[in-house]
Formats: sequence, structure tokens, C-alpha cells
Amino acid sequence: MFENIIKNVSKWIALTDKEKSTFTELLESRTVPNKTILLRAGEICQFEGYISKGCVRIYYLDEKGAEVILSFAVEDWWVSDIASFHERKPSNFYIETMEETEMLILTPKTKEELLSTIPKFERVFRMLVQRNLSTVQNRLINTISKTATERYLDFIKLYPTVPLRVPQYYIASYLGISPEFVSKIRKRLAAK
Repeated sequence: MFENIIKNVSKWIALTDKEKSTFTELLESRTVPNKTILLRAGEICQFEGYISKGCVRIYYLDEKGAEVILSFAVEDWWVSDIASFHERKPSNFYIETMEETEMLILTPKTKEELLSTIPKFERVFRMLVQRNLSTVQNRLINTISKTATERYLDFIKLYPTVPLRVPQYYIASYLGISPEFVSKIRKRLAAK
């Protein structure tokens, strides 16, 4: 149950068997049904979650009430509203499962306990924040400077399994184009 999360954090730090045990004892395992909202706009995020199995999306509602997808998270990814979690302020986002999802959760209390017990975990979470920032910056640059087809190809590289797991209109929302245009892009690429 903990093998993949141990591999995930071991990319950045080496853990002793005792540290692995301490870490995994602090994790809460949750199986969350499909279409479950884990966080609503206006709530304070109470979790940082590692996805063992499943798919979630992070989105907000625009001024017309339409959903705008910011990101997806799948196996071996972490999901949270970092600002809400750390600053204890209401979120602007929704986080929803797209299929039954198995997660390993840290709460603010258990994360603080982890960091005080095993300080080298600071590096793990710093690297996750850096990776998240890099992803957001690349997405911003891509949105401004790339064509819809280039953005779609970048999406496929970043999320290779997501097109098989979510409806096309969610991908369109993420890309900022219509579902019909996503269809045209897919047809054009398939013809090549």
C-alpha cells in the first residue's frame, strides 16, 4: 500500500526503515467515490493527498458559472490547494474525483508532525512546490504562445492517460477551446 509513495519521496530523500514507518503511520488512507468533491471554493483545504489510484481535477467557476479546469492529478501525483492548506485561507478552487480514487492523506496536523519529526521531508515538499510552479509557469506560457494543437500535444505528454479517463469537454476546458475543436485536432492528428 505504501510502496509507491515511498518511491515517490525517495526521488528526493533517503529514508531509514524507521523514518519510512513514521511517515506511513502519519498517512491516512482514503478511498473516495467517483464524482466526490474533496474541496469546494470558500472552504479551507485540509489535505495534501498522494494519489495511489484514480484521477481528480482542480477547477474554478468563472464569472458566468462555467467550470474552468486548471489541472488534473493521476497516479503518483500529489493534489491539494497549496495556498489554502498552508495559509489557512478559503480556497478559490474545487477538487473533484473523476473516478474512484485511492489517496494517502496528510492533514495540517500530521504534516507538521512529519516535518518536526523528520525535517528532511521539507526537501520533498519544496521539490513538489517547485515542480508545481514549473508546471503552472509552462502552462501559462503555452496558453499565451502556442496554438491549440501544440497545447493539445503538450497536454498528451503531461497527462498521457487522462484522455482515456475523462470526457472530452474536460480536456477542452483545460485547453481553453471547444470540445468540437478538440475533435478536429484529434482527427487531424490521426490523419497524419
